[in-house]
Amino acid sequence: MKYYFLHNYNDIPQIKQLSDELRFDIEVVGTVLPFKVNSYIINELIDWGNIPQDPIFTITFPRKEMLLPEHYETVSNLLKNNADKQTINNHLLRIRQELNPNQAGQFDYNVPKLGKRKLHGIQHKYKETVLFFPREGQTCHSYCTFCFRWPQFIGIKNLRFASKEAVALRDYLALHHEVTDILFTGGDPMTMSAAHFNHYIEALLDDKLKHVTNIRIGTKAPTYNPYRFFEDPDAKELIDSFRRIIKAGKNLTFMFHISHYKEMETDVFHKVVRILQDIGAVIRTQSPILKGINASSEVWAKMWQKQVSLGMVPYYTFVTRDTGAQHYFGIPLIEAWEIYQKAYQQVSGLCRTVRGPSMSCVPGKIQMLGISEYAGEKVIVLRMLQGRNPDWALRPFFAEYDEKATWISDLKPAFGENKFFFEDELEQIFHEKYDNDCSGSYE
Repeated sequence: MKYYFLHNYNDIPQIKQLSDELRFDIEVVGTVLPFKVNSYIINELIDWGNIPQDPIFTITFPRKEMLLPEHYETVSNLLKNNADKQTINNHLLRIRQELNPNQAGQFDYNVPKLGKRKLHGIQHKYKETVLFFPREGQTCHSYCTFCFRWPQFIGIKNLRFASKEAVALRDYLALHHEVTDILFTGGDPMTMSAAHFNHYIEALLDDKLKHVTNIRIGTKAPTYNPYRFFEDPDAKELIDSFRRIIKAGKNLTFMFHISHYKEMETDVFHKVVRILQDIGAVIRTQSPILKGINASSEVWAKMWQKQVSLGMVPYYTFVTRDTGAQHYFGIPLIEAWEIYQKAYQQVSGLCRTVRGPSMSCVPGKIQMLGISEYAGEKVIVLRMLQGRNPDWALRPFFAEYDEKATWISDLKPAFGENKFFFEDELEQIFHEKYDNDCSGSYE
């Protein structure tokens, strides 16, 4: 597998067919947001006769409009004038901070403690689930242009989550018997070697962690580098690790990130699905709704139907997070719900395991249920799928009808209320977090 970055992307044979303007746009935007693509995507997934409209091209190659106009102009002028590296870096730092790198309070509220020590490679937002960021898995086989974790890949340490401490993870979980699920995330944990993955699995199979019954792996490797699972030198060792998890009585679930049905059309992708299913793993799928990629009920219906036909379980339809290039990919919440609803109407019950449109925001996962009218007022109906307080789960609440709102922060409570039901308690949770250093607390 050959990888291309900003410094060598001109070596991609197909790049020569792009206009000078489009190639310069790639350089400008790729200077701010991470850029990485590989030969499998270039040769097997992108339709080079449909550039720049091809959805996989849009997912993996930067576009001018992915930066705000003022940001694009700043970086464009710096490159045209051959500015020195320090000057460019100073401007990049400011621009990146303006792109909301710490959305959903990841650094402020989700990092737990072991004693008084912060575990910066772990997030514990919901009671039952811990997210783990293995240091060796903090890259991807390609960088998605819409990725909300873009700060992981730009080389600024205080904007990264990463841990290589399997013992600290084990010790933290041993103290938290409410945790049933561990989610390996990143980056992409399937970029690390089988040896490194085994190191973490060894810790998780400790007898003290019998309460951790579900091991999840969030990955895009099956669509970005399917050969990882059967052709890489350590592929057999990796599959044996998966078997070991299942043999130990744990549920192993892969969370496939699939944003367009074109990602599922190759024979090698189908082979990976069969390999994982044959060892007893469950495969669930998720993606945000993305303008220019899948903002169509027909695309979503086709994705879900294809996933179910391959034995996968449609899981989440997300709303584009308020970070990075959200202004380019995001659509209003009402439009997202209409796409979701119309797609839902086209599929059978086997596809209707999916939940959405969902926002992963500071208080929790908020699902938009639809539009209704109460007491003569048109309102948006919402509910919590997950909350920082588990008691919030499945509680419906209402926001004023707003055709332009793209995120929870754009919405106002309906019926003249000053706050949503969770806001006072959320503020109290954050207050207690900063006043309490005990290891028994979780975020």
